[in-house]
Amino acid sequence: MSALLFQVVSKLYPARQAGQGTFKALDGVNLRVEEGEFFGLLGPNGAGKTTLISILAGLARASSGSVQVHGHDVQADFAQARRLLGVVPQELVFDPFFTVREALRIQSGYFGVAKNDAWIDELLHNLGLSDKANSNMRQLSGGMKRRVLVAQALVHKPRVIVLDEPTAGVDVELRQTLWQFIAKLNKQGHTVLLTTHYLEEAEALCGRIAMLKQGRVVALERTSDLLRSATAQVLRFKMDGVLPDALAALARVTGRIVQLPVHNAIEIENHLAAVRSAGLVAEDVEIRQADLEDVFLQVMSAKDSK
Repeated sequence: MSALLFQVVSKLYPARQAGQGTFKALDGVNLRVEEGEFFGLLGPNGAGKTTLISILAGLARASSGSVQVHGHDVQADFAQARRLLGVVPQELVFDPFFTVREALRIQSGYFGVAKNDAWIDELLHNLGLSDKANSNMRQLSGGMKRRVLVAQALVHKPRVIVLDEPTAGVDVELRQTLWQFIAKLNKQGHTVLLTTHYLEEAEALCGRIAMLKQGRVVALERTSDLLRSATAQVLRFKMDGVLPDALAALARVTGRIVQLPVHNAIEIENHLAAVRSAGLVAEDVEIRQADLEDVFLQVMSAKDSK
């Protein structure tokens, strides 16, 4: 039995402007996440990732199709499905009237879990919250509030952990602490579903990845197979100035760093010659293998096959 099963899931919303019909946020999504997997769900803003997670968590209802958690339908058997899920949302939602420990005990009570102080202490320790256990929630920084959200999602020991942009806007220390703990839980048999814009995290952690574009699954492969599917290597260099238009249309530019897809030595020399012809100087030139970000951009830029 799969840990998560999405079958032909669609979600329609009324169009923002009256008289324009409906907007399709999800369009026949089919996904199967096996028990014990570390699964990545990637896509640009507006692709439908959070909508899919909201349907999974029972916060939204699919217009058509079905979603199951370990065989329990999220609508017909909501209570059992929800007990099996621990969801870390994007938004910082917290109750300002309780301490961290009180918030975790209250969250435990929602799932009928009592006398779990040993597990709460373990969560606090692993998420670097031990010294904040008796602090009021409103006194915490944004990063600390994010850690508490993770602890709340895990307090009832769910079989499936859903992380929706869990490290968005948080410090490097939290990212490392969180991933060490989640990887440990995954090795113990917990299934993990992750959405993130940090593609290096997805590449390092996820065994399989699905990519959403405009509400549809446009790629679904093992991470290693996605990386092997890259059609090019990458020419990387630093420079000051503006690239010629022909190169700019192909390049990924971050500050002084320019990255261009290349397929052979002739392409490499042609690109560098164009840089020189424009009166620019390429520094720290290197050729690297394509990473998940390169594959992601390639998939997202492909013409719509529908």
